[in-house]
Amino acid sequence: MQPSFSTPASSRAARPAEASTQVREYLAFQVGQELYGVDILRVQEIRGFETPTRIAGATEVVRGVLNLRGVIVPILDLRHSMGLPADIGVSTVTIVMNLQQRTVGFVVDGVTDVVGLAPANIQPAPELADGGRGTFILGLGELMVEGRQQMLILLDADQLLGQLGDREQALLAMPI
Repeated sequence: MQPSFSTPASSRAARPAEASTQVREYLAFQVGQELYGVDILRVQEIRGFETPTRIAGATEVVRGVLNLRGVIVPILDLRHSMGLPADIGVSTVTIVMNLQQRTVGFVVDGVTDVVGLAPANIQPAPELADGGRGTFILGLGELMVEGRQQMLILLDADQLLGQLGDREQALLAMPI
């Protein structure tokens, strides 16, 4: 059973027409125990997990490539890039996104829902121990999940690609 989401009552504005123009939609997904979100407009499709073709010299973050209707798509493992062991389960999916003029797939533990968040429900990204902010974290959304409040970590997927190491960047830049 998928969790049910809603935004907290405090986000509901008195003027519904005005609020609807400000609400942005995010695809919510799980990696480990955490809930993340990306702008739904960047998502091309969500696919059941398929084992990608490995690329020689690829690190564990780059699982390989898939041929999606004639387009070669690099597949990145978000679990591994976030320091978690790679673990493919029955709900594992690949989120295919259009980023930096390239189509890229991200392996995640599961997709939960599409959620709308008003700016009032998004807190700024936290300051990290090094004094900076996680450049790939846009902010923290507040959701009600099965009757309890939960944070949705909003990611800037373009910036997430920028966090990859030199080897991964070189593999993504290669014409395949």
